[in-house]
Parts: sequence; C-alpha cells; structure tokens
Amino acid sequence: MRPKTQSSLNIKLIILGFLLAFFLLLVLRTSFSSSPHEQNPNTPIPHSVHDQEEPSGALASSSNPTESPTTCPPSSSSTDHHHQSCTKIPPTLVDTLIHYVTTNITPQQTLREISVTSQVLLNKSPCKFLVFGLGRDSPMWSSLNFGGRTLFLEEDKSWIEQVKQQFPYLESYHVEYDSKVHQANDLMNIGQEEDCKEVVDPRSSKCQLTLKGMPREIYETEWDLIMVDAPTGYHGDAPGRMTAIYTAGLMARNREVGETHVFVHDVDRTVEDRFSMAFLCEGYMRTQEGRIRHFTIPSHRSRFASTPFCP
Repeated sequence: MRPKTQSSLNIKLIILGFLLAFFLLLVLRTSFSSSPHEQNPNTPIPHSVHDQEEPSGALASSSNPTESPTTCPPSSSSTDHHHQSCTKIPPTLVDTLIHYVTTNITPQQTLREISVTSQVLLNKSPCKFLVFGLGRDSPMWSSLNFGGRTLFLEEDKSWIEQVKQQFPYLESYHVEYDSKVHQANDLMNIGQEEDCKEVVDPRSSKCQLTLKGMPREIYETEWDLIMVDAPTGYHGDAPGRMTAIYTAGLMARNREVGETHVFVHDVDRTVEDRFSMAFLCEGYMRTQEGRIRHFTIPSHRSRFASTPFCP
C-alpha cells in the first residue's frame, strides 16, 4: 500500500482528473437534490449521511474523522447563498488536490488499476469503503468516496502517526497480524477445512484464517467496498495478506443482504493470486487489470443454506 517515488506526470494528472470529476458530480447531485427543497421550504434537509444512519458503538481509531456533508447545509438567508455553499469545494478535497499537485510521490497502482476501483466508486459513492493499508494514496480513495465513510487498517503504528500528521482527517486503525508469508501453504490447507467454509460472523468463526481483535464496528458494518492492499507481503517473514483476503470474503458473505465489491492488489504474487482465487472465488471475479482483481461477492445469509462457498 505504501507508495513508490515516481516521475509519472500522467498518473498525477489522471488522479487530479478523477478528483475534479467527482467534485463536479457532487455539485450536479446537489443541484438536482436541492430543487425540491427550494419548491417546498418546509421540507427538512439532512445535514450529512451521519444524520441518516448513526453507527453503533465507538471505534478505537487513530484519528477522529471529519464529517463530510453529502448535501449543502440549510441557508437562513437566501437561495443564492445556498447555491454558493453547494458549489464551494470542501477543505478535504482542497488538501488532496494540493497534495497531488505538489508531491513527487504517486500511488503504487497504475492508472488502469486505479480505474477499476474508481469506476465502482463512481456508481456507489457515498458508500462504506474498508481499505487494508494506509498510504499516500489514501487521500485519493477518501476523496473519491466523498460524503461516505472510508476506513483504513494499517499494521505499522509509526506509519499511522506519520500519515496522520499530514492528513488528520483520514480515519485509520492499527491491526496486528499473527501470520507469516512462509506459512502460506499451511494456511491454504487449513482454509480447506469445514470450519473455514462456514459463513458466520468473523468474531465467532473457528477458522484460523479469520482476523480477530478489531473493533466490533468493523465486523458489524456492511461494507460496500473492501480493498486488500496490505499488509506487507513481499518477503517470507512479512505478515502476508492470507488472513486479510479470507476475512474480507467472510465479511462479504456474512452481510445480511446485497453484495460487496472486493479488490485485491498485487495478484502477480503467489499469495495474493492463490488466496484470492481460493477464498474470493474465480466464479465471483468480475475483472483483472494488471495486478488488481475485482470480485463481487453476494450475501450468503440471504440465500439458501446450501449455497456453496464458491459458485
């Protein structure tokens, strides 16, 4: 998930283009949604997505997320002032644009790889987006999901603090992994046991591949998108993404209704390749672009009890 220093001007320009496109879409959405309220001034206007759905429990995160309204605040003066508030770019997007204009650091994902997730966000945002990994590309993901909730899970506490200093509005949480890449073959064999085929709340799962110990809100939230781009997995003693991939698939299957879009990066590596195909399933794969795979996993709770783990 951590970035490499690159000199690719094209990637920087496309990131800026994505952010500007999402901002324009936000303005258009607001303009259309504001018309009924102008016709009927007595109709209440919600301030944000948090007014509509308050998350249960407190999340032990590394920072306090800034609430980003998806609609404009009501104006007490005039309609003109209301429209001015609607078209003003939010401070978090300003910070993100300035960051990508002035930095030499660009995300590890290529333009084509970024486009796979951004196209889904274009249709789903504002939504609930869980990302395994925290990096310099995190402001981009948060901005592309403007008005929604984007939460990052990171293995390195010192890295969390470093990123938080520059981007205090990013919501992140420290996660500990007890696996190692050199254990991947043993974990793959464990994953074939019946305990790992049972679709349950990850906290009550008996499968050794399940990530536990995270705040209950992470397990109880029905995430619309999950990206696995961490933890570190390029050497034998690194944690590897075996448990992250399995847990992402289990949370997707265990949601009450609907489906979850799951993305796995670095599938050119053995662990990401094998574990994504085994536990997110080739039958659920929508596309692969470069090193990223996109899966769409439906709820298994809303289906028949005999639904197989993989189609």
